[in-house]
Amino acid sequence: MDAIVIGAGFSGLYMLHRLRELGLSVRVLEAAAGVGGTWYWNRYPGVRCDVESIDYSYSFDEQLEQEWQWSERYAPQAEILRYIEHVADRFDLRRDIQLNTKVTAARWDEERDLWSIWTEQDECYEATWMITAVGCLSAVNAPSFPGLDTFRGDTYTTARWPHEGVDFSGRRVAVIGTGSTGVQAIPEIAKQAEHVHVFQRSPNFSVPARNQPLDEDYVAAIKRDYRARRRAAREAGWGVPVDRPLRPLDDFNPQERVAVCDAGWRKGGAPGLLRAFSDTLTNPEANRVVAEFVRNKIRNTVRDPAVAERLVPTDHPLGAKRLCVDTDYYETYNRPNVTLVDISGSPITEMTPTGIRTRNGEYEVDAIVFALGFDAITGALTAIDIRGAGGESLREHWRDGPRAYLGLAVAGFPNMFTITGPGSPSVLGNVIVSIEQHIDWISRCLTYLREHGVSRFEATAAAETSWVAHVAEVASGTLFVSAKSWFIGANIAGKPRTFMPYAGGVPTYRKICDDVAKRGYEGFVLGESDSLTHSAA
Repeated sequence: MDAIVIGAGFSGLYMLHRLRELGLSVRVLEAAAGVGGTWYWNRYPGVRCDVESIDYSYSFDEQLEQEWQWSERYAPQAEILRYIEHVADRFDLRRDIQLNTKVTAARWDEERDLWSIWTEQDECYEATWMITAVGCLSAVNAPSFPGLDTFRGDTYTTARWPHEGVDFSGRRVAVIGTGSTGVQAIPEIAKQAEHVHVFQRSPNFSVPARNQPLDEDYVAAIKRDYRARRRAAREAGWGVPVDRPLRPLDDFNPQERVAVCDAGWRKGGAPGLLRAFSDTLTNPEANRVVAEFVRNKIRNTVRDPAVAERLVPTDHPLGAKRLCVDTDYYETYNRPNVTLVDISGSPITEMTPTGIRTRNGEYEVDAIVFALGFDAITGALTAIDIRGAGGESLREHWRDGPRAYLGLAVAGFPNMFTITGPGSPSVLGNVIVSIEQHIDWISRCLTYLREHGVSRFEATAAAETSWVAHVAEVASGTLFVSAKSWFIGANIAGKPRTFMPYAGGVPTYRKICDDVAKRGYEGFVLGESDSLTHSAA
């Protein structure tokens, strides 16, 4: 093939569409039995996107925008999956997608300038270009508690939820994890189960979604000028349109500050409070004002003061960990069938045949739900044995932390593109905006290379090193680095601690990428099969 794309989620489908437009032969290899990526696998109770449906969708085709009708402000998983399946059918993408095909290894052939890519079925594909569309939140953080194999009840992992669903009626359920997934699942499980024990290591900030059916007039107004909304999204810091000019904390007196926060709380969704002030994520005092506002909301919602205090985050600034968006999460702790188990000082020591044991006691349960999140950003890439020039392993290249140029390419790994890879802004906002930007950039790059007779394309080590340093420098000017989050790999034992996304915002990042292209792909070596034709420092 001209190109192999790994993954058939939002990234893989759009990449396939664009490669076809370029006239390239391409095959998409997907491990799952259907398209959809994370929206195929994650079917746990309450699962929704935390970006509004109107914005969490493709912008590349105006007719697609007009014909698809979202039902709710925040669409549930089933609806998002139907949308992705609709796109696959509408653009006749399925004929170039091979399902149930897990990629296990890839090797760069130095003599022939191509990739050999192996699957779990021992099939081998060869392609000039290998493009990873594996997703940033797809490699599951699997449970590894002592004694887990002795537990006689049922266990479930949220990211690999049974497609037929689970009936918890009359059952005692433990939920381990209170990140975005747990915050969504716990209220729904509590409505059904006899009792729910929530095991929390550290609380996260969460804000109400205020989800509701979409008003037809509202949707019609957006569709009349959808292009303007898409432009606003691309020009916004995190890929979500800004509905008002942002101003710093010092522009407001104390009463106005409370009013701004209250407006964001009542509106719902993460942007309302993350963007309460223009310096919420850079000014500790601005962040303290917003964080304390949310803490007081928690205290005023949860009736038991002791439980409320255990739910109040105090160990990180608001937004330094991805801000959760919920429906009745804090209200759920007012139910008589919900118990919060604080494991920060009394951690889980083992699973027993009948439940979970902590330092302070044992909890008997019939089922355990693991909401432990993902080996984010890099996990799905390092799960594949990728070896570049000279046989270097990607795992070894990233031994001390991920290194990539623009989040798009890795030095020593020619002709490999990493959609939304480490060093890109994707996970800090609306990932669809970043996906489209990356894929459009890759498509223009491939066109340029073909027009100039180039068959080998590789980031330089110097450019990679410079970009990694820039990503770290930008992050150091924010409050993101103040938290032990999955942004820095803190949820995975043994993973190097380094801030992985680019915190400079979508518009700044796009301009940098475009400028690199305008300068003849500065920071890349462009070569033919046997000789280099162009090198940019």
